[in-house]
Amino acid sequence: MNTREMRLSDLTVVKRPSPLRPGTGRRMLRAVALTATVPYLGLKTVWLCGSHLGIPEGSVLRDPGPFFMAANSVTLAMDACVILLVLVFTRPWGIRVPGLLLTVPVFVATGLLTPILFGFPGQLLVRALGFGTDPVVQAARVPFLDPWVFHVVYTGFTVQGIALAALFVPYARERWGWAWRGVTGERLPSSAGVVAAAAAAFGVVVAGVLVYWASGGTAGLDAERAGAHSADTAVVSVVHAVCALAAGAGAVLLARGGTLRAWWPLCLAWVGGAATLSWGAWVMIAALGPQLDGGEGPPAATLLIYAGQMITGLLTGTVLIRFLSTRRPG
Repeated sequence: MNTREMRLSDLTVVKRPSPLRPGTGRRMLRAVALTATVPYLGLKTVWLCGSHLGIPEGSVLRDPGPFFMAANSVTLAMDACVILLVLVFTRPWGIRVPGLLLTVPVFVATGLLTPILFGFPGQLLVRALGFGTDPVVQAARVPFLDPWVFHVVYTGFTVQGIALAALFVPYARERWGWAWRGVTGERLPSSAGVVAAAAAAFGVVVAGVLVYWASGGTAGLDAERAGAHSADTAVVSVVHAVCALAAGAGAVLLARGGTLRAWWPLCLAWVGGAATLSWGAWVMIAALGPQLDGGEGPPAATLLIYAGQMITGLLTGTVLIRFLSTRRPG
């Protein structure tokens, strides 16, 4: 077996598996995480069964069509995967799950939940400060979902994000703690530096546009989204802008090497890259699919920003993989 093969195997095999034996704290977090999946799974299930629970009269979701029925099925399955991740992080057999098989769902879960984890509380804060959507404007909009649905679902997602992070960190420390111990070390090859610089450049451009939209700019937006601008939408844009910047910064710091503690640029690259790639892909799929209102979908400029998010995440992920391939247990 050559050195490259040995390094790849290090990412998937633990030399001395030590089965996780969760204490009271982990068992409580496991129960919280599992309970937090119930609202979303329950709503998706009843909607797939034909119920209109939480869907007001006049909403386009009353007759969603086959594409959105399929989307509901996929998102139900995605949230069900949270249950599997919780079990992997807290059961003895979880330490033996192949690392490459585990990486993708954890990366996607990190990416989809992180913006919600920061964005939803941020929206609640701006509303508490009196900067929420004008009630008159809100009442004039076409009904979509009852307000309580958003509160229940996003509260559940927020709890899931916190609980999953709290369970994943000790699991990852036990299994891959060697990957972030010490400093970043030697500079990565120049090719990795070029990729990191590209990730940072895309991240800055994406963040700049998102902040422009957050401040009320309308260039590149369709009339509906421009008219829907509020403090709530601004919070979401700012959170995604921060994620894009974090991804680029993490990639550059990992590629540059040095005496920085490795854990925090790894965290920036992992969380920022996951968020930009996962959400960029998510909104791109939604934009390219059939529109609920029968419209033409977002303009090209908006699609380019979604693509920019995906590219930022992909480039950051490339640097992340290259950096981890240089780390050795011990």
